[in-house]
Amino acid sequence: MLRWYQSKLAARPILTQALTTAVLFATGDTMAQQLVERRGARAHDLTRTARMAAYGGCVFGPSATLWYGVLERSIRIPSRPNVEILARVAADQCVFASTNLFVFLSTMAVLEGGDPRKKLESTYVEALKKNWMVWPVVQFTNFKFVPLEHRVLVVNVVSLGWNCYLSYLNSMPSGAHIENATYPPDV
Repeated sequence: MLRWYQSKLAARPILTQALTTAVLFATGDTMAQQLVERRGARAHDLTRTARMAAYGGCVFGPSATLWYGVLERSIRIPSRPNVEILARVAADQCVFASTNLFVFLSTMAVLEGGDPRKKLESTYVEALKKNWMVWPVVQFTNFKFVPLEHRVLVVNVVSLGWNCYLSYLNSMPSGAHIENATYPPDV
């Protein structure tokens, strides 16, 4: 199975990463609805899961694949490999992560018929702080040990928990994070 995946990745990297990301974003949302929110199968919001899958497949998967290529080509410090990795992590967190979180929350608000400004005001800063608690270590490890073609897959696997959190955060009414400041929520 790994050989098959690698051949698809080599032949069509953007499409393969997009499809993989769509499945894993949908899985993260399903985990949020079933394990965190305990909705049960009958109350599962399939539209919400579809929105997450669409965002993962159409936005995050392709953009992350291209972004990791840009980082690999643009940030080169051959004489200092750990400094190079730290520079990539800093660029990833300051540019890509902050932008992607902004786009994610805005897109979800629009797709849900809500106000993107309200969604950003109520959740962006808190989510970005949580992002910076998790992702720099993940990305340092990813950039140091994982080949370029597998980095999005590693992020997607770790993202199962992260997307569960994002889906839960996004599903909260605006301002609800102020009353319940425990993130991720106690299960």
